[in-house]
Amino acid sequence: MENEIKRLLAAVVHPETGEDIVTSGFIEHIAATPDKATVVLRFAKTRDPFATKIKNQAEALLKERFPQAEILVTIKEGGRPPRPEPKETTTTGGIAHVIAVASGKGGVGKSTVTANLAVALRNMGFRVGILDADIYGPSQPKMFGVEDYLPDAVQEEGQDRIVPAESMDIALMSIGFFIKPTDALLWRGAMAVNALKQMIHQTRWGTLDFLLADLPPGTGDIHLSIIGELKIDSAVIVSTPQQVAVADVLRGVEMFRNPNVNIPVAGVIENMAWFTPEELPDNRYYLFGKGGARKFAEENGVDFLGEIPIVRSIMEGSDEGHPAAAIDPRVEASYRGIAERIVEKVMKSS
Repeated sequence: MENEIKRLLAAVVHPETGEDIVTSGFIEHIAATPDKATVVLRFAKTRDPFATKIKNQAEALLKERFPQAEILVTIKEGGRPPRPEPKETTTTGGIAHVIAVASGKGGVGKSTVTANLAVALRNMGFRVGILDADIYGPSQPKMFGVEDYLPDAVQEEGQDRIVPAESMDIALMSIGFFIKPTDALLWRGAMAVNALKQMIHQTRWGTLDFLLADLPPGTGDIHLSIIGELKIDSAVIVSTPQQVAVADVLRGVEMFRNPNVNIPVAGVIENMAWFTPEELPDNRYYLFGKGGARKFAEENGVDFLGEIPIVRSIMEGSDEGHPAAAIDPRVEASYRGIAERIVEKVMKSS
């Protein structure tokens, strides 16, 4: 299907160059399933005056050929390379969008949010991967029940490639596959950075619509290294309603807003917003305070993406290797609403 999309788009000609957009290299990414087709365009010029016209032509062609599929054509700003170009070759070229999931402090459920957001995006028809870059406490192997996975290395085009784990149609690469849990805190500085670089650039990611990067809590060298290696489209900050947790969110927001980093912050997610007992479904108990993250977002010009309640299935799912969004409709609904807002923001800014 992807080859057919490319063949169809070869009929779209740029009015200024006289060449089709395929030959001109304006197609950065194509991902397709029978139900959904995503095309990312990037033009040589910043704010190409013909970009919108070409986007509309491409959408019309694809909708005519695939009337049953959801068609999404987006434009990325031109004038810069689509991905960082490290000295070694990279396997990130097939990743359309990278979203960093961060937190100002530990213990707010950042990794749980990452796992369930990945499932919600998958349920929306996207191809999804997770980079578990939390070297101080890698949680994704446990979240998805692949703690015993040992990555294979394969040769592709003369380069070593690391095969990611796959669970629930989600590609997973974690520092936890390479170190024991007891060794995580011993990783510091250059050792951690080099391991993360290898994971980013040598993992066989394939074609993904979204890669979620589960960052370590706080801010520091590890974060800056990952930001330097990946073209991150947007960041999501996870907090709880507690004032002490919300206070730490500001550091995370300011890190991404720093002019030297300049990564858009999609918004803040308030995790553990309230607790509702199974036997009292209409009751809400605000165990950690009420609305702290929402209030922070409103006061600091950051969008509020949504609230995640404390639900028993979320905790059980994390322990049993099945993110709750895959098995509990209530949880899936909460995460899908947040995922839809994130997708809308990322696509709009592309």
